[in-house]
Amino acid sequence: MKYIKKKYLKNLFYILAGNTIYAAAVVMFILPNQLITGGTTGLALFFHHQFNIPITFFVSAFNTIMFLIGLAILGKKFALTTIISTFYYPIIFGILEKCKALQGITNDQLLAVICGGIMIGFGIGIVLRVGASTGGVDIPPLVLNKKFGIPVSVSLYIIDFSILLLQMIFSNKEQVLYGILLVITYTVMLDKVLVQGKSLVQVKIISERYEDINQAIIKQLDRGSTLMHAETGLCRNSNLVVLSVISNRELPKLNQLVLEIDPDAFVVISQVNEVKGRGFSTKKVYAEEL
Repeated sequence: MKYIKKKYLKNLFYILAGNTIYAAAVVMFILPNQLITGGTTGLALFFHHQFNIPITFFVSAFNTIMFLIGLAILGKKFALTTIISTFYYPIIFGILEKCKALQGITNDQLLAVICGGIMIGFGIGIVLRVGASTGGVDIPPLVLNKKFGIPVSVSLYIIDFSILLLQMIFSNKEQVLYGILLVITYTVMLDKVLVQGKSLVQVKIISERYEDINQAIIKQLDRGSTLMHAETGLCRNSNLVVLSVISNRELPKLNQLVLEIDPDAFVVISQVNEVKGRGFSTKKVYAEEL
């Protein structure tokens, strides 16, 4: 029970922090430099420019409507992961918008695009990492996916692109290019945040001295391993392949161990984005404990 409560508070912190960073990026870089962007903020910029609707009011109303649609179609479980962002983002945005110290940091649009994109991608990323949602235009793609089977990524790109097109009405060609660059920047940053700290190395080792290598991995690296049956393509010799997943920092030591045991070993190294299981997503059991 204590663990669940601690995890809930930790997730709540990340959701609030992510939305605060997102709102700060818009206030510090997007609005002062009149940049265009996708998402709910981009839609709010369009309605603010065309109909003089306050951005905070539009975001609040739009997020609430999207939340109710998501609740009705996607269910209560979805609503619980979205409700905090839906109502917190407009509030913190309104507070930060009145803070003059955050405005006018730079007049360089390219610098604003880079800094704003990094902050937006980081903010959304840490919200998504805890299994929550930022709400707004994230909801329609999920609804379309459930009702019509349309891939979420396709719907999201179409919606973001459409929002950028709407802003072309009051933007020049240069602003449109900056807008596209901004979307690309925060998308790349978002992907980086989602896999941050999870990127590991998978190693497959083919050697006649597989048992010695296997024992070295277990005892000297204190990492788990798996022995897989394999057969060579030319001579049809049966052998065992040592498979292990290690951190980037452990790779040089593993290479050294393998070379010391068998200089002719065939080693295949590949990057993996995420690993679940003992020693990675759950508590590690050390060799001396077995």
